[in-house]
Amino acid sequence: MKESGTEKKSPWQKTKVANLVRYLPSGVYFARIQVWGKLIRKTLKTKVFSVAQLKLGDFAKARRAVAETQSSGNGKMLIGDALAIYKKELDHNTRLKPGAKLYRQKTIEALLKSWPGLSNREIKAISQAECLEWAKAFHSKYSVSVFNNTVGTLRHLLAIGVRYNNPASAIKKAKVKAKYLVLPEQGAFLKLVEQIENGGGRFSHDCSDLVRFLAFGGFRKSEAAGITWGDCDFAKGEIMVRGDDLTGTKNWETRRVPMIPDMVNLLNQMRANRAQEPADKSVMKVRECQKAIDSACKKLVIPRFTHHDLRHLFATRCIESGVDIPTVARSLGHKDGGALAMKVYGHLRNLHSANMAKLVSFTNTSAESPTPAPEAKAA
Repeated sequence: MKESGTEKKSPWQKTKVANLVRYLPSGVYFARIQVWGKLIRKTLKTKVFSVAQLKLGDFAKARRAVAETQSSGNGKMLIGDALAIYKKELDHNTRLKPGAKLYRQKTIEALLKSWPGLSNREIKAISQAECLEWAKAFHSKYSVSVFNNTVGTLRHLLAIGVRYNNPASAIKKAKVKAKYLVLPEQGAFLKLVEQIENGGGRFSHDCSDLVRFLAFGGFRKSEAAGITWGDCDFAKGEIMVRGDDLTGTKNWETRRVPMIPDMVNLLNQMRANRAQEPADKSVMKVRECQKAIDSACKKLVIPRFTHHDLRHLFATRCIESGVDIPTVARSLGHKDGGALAMKVYGHLRNLHSANMAKLVSFTNTSAESPTPAPEAKAA
């Protein structure tokens, strides 16, 4: 018998909700259920109790679907059965945006195309060696992001079949290399906008407005499409980006982006020409302009860049102008306090700090000296 006070405390904390527990060291919630007489735990990947409850409900539905599938026929679950369950999960998942659902559907298509006959395979019969062999061939033909997301889909399908030792877990996800940003300098950017505006196309002027709007606000292409005149608060000098279904923010949360002077000038010019438009009218007349950008880059002999690179350009200009990274991160809609922005743009902050350090001197007497404090009077 252990002495009082020496018993080891369990890291698992029960909650008032059945089958929901919390792992104390990390604070993450887990689903805890019995499957075929064996206790399993599955992370719900959240530290928020209310979110964990919702995810637990989805997990329970999936498990019930598995039980129904295995209780019918010969009790063997095929990948095709798991796919039907997974697709139903996607359809009923209210936390995923339509674009995210479509992307996951594409990973399913890529998986089935690259692994012939997979849908008719029994889940229990799929080996680790087969998964690794598929991964090697798939990785050689697809980008890192597609590879990693498709691996995630395969793991999920095998997990639906209640594979305790998921053979796909042996696949190591590819390391995402940071993109080397080649962005236009100030002069080149202005020439680019001018080239697009004078392109002679029906929407040339609208395309140039979109390029400037993305660069001056750091918006995603989908976010810009949803911004209306009513979202532009000229009195407060900020633009509201809504968390709507189709054109809203990536994380569903509304954010407010301060207007830089260039943005104020752009919107004032546009509003003057479109004064009769109602508040619910979209500010941008076009949703994309990649062809116009490509054409202008080719004519000006500058490296090609994308709509999303204009978001990088906004962040870069902000940091080069002395704006701190947490503030830039909030404008971009990042919820990590600046961790991602620091990873992507940290070298710019270091360069800015190095340039600022050059202004500090203990020996340069030619610099203007501050006015000395008055001497204290003798007592």
